Amino acid sequence: MTAVWVAGLPMIAGAVLLARVVTRRGRSGMYILAGIGVLLMVGAVVLLIAALTAGPAAAGTAAAAGVKIAAGTAATSVNGSALLGAAIAVAGSTIGAGIAVAYAGAAALAVMSERPELFGRAMVIVGLAEGIAIYGLIIGIILIGKA
Repeated sequence: MTAVWVAGLPMIAGAVLLARVVTRRGRSGMYILAGIGVLLMVGAVVLLIAALTAGPAAAGTAAAAGVKIAAGTAATSVNGSALLGAAIAVAGSTIGAGIAVAYAGAAALAVMSERPELFGRAMVIVGLAEGIAIYGLIIGIILIGKA
């Protein structure tokens, strides 16, 4: 599993370099990147559909395989639900925290430009907005521990 991520690092670096080169072309470069993004999204959806519609792999004798498949399917369903819940908790809280920090940070900068002595109060408000992401991360860790 780790080897797949390590092998993917050069591909990520290549994609970043390609994006930098393509964006120098101006508006046409952006259209090219948007097209590549759409193709990747379609590919991901196709892989997701293939993964969701695939049946479990059978091994061994027919009777033993039937028992293993039934036990494996129940365990995978529970684990998958916990991991999906963790992903939703982390993603939702992170997006919410990003939106909150964007508005609170902009307001804090506006206040600090007029009254610099309010720096401490402004940073506390921005820190509270960041706490939303931490709460989601904690819930995600708890759910992954249950999986």
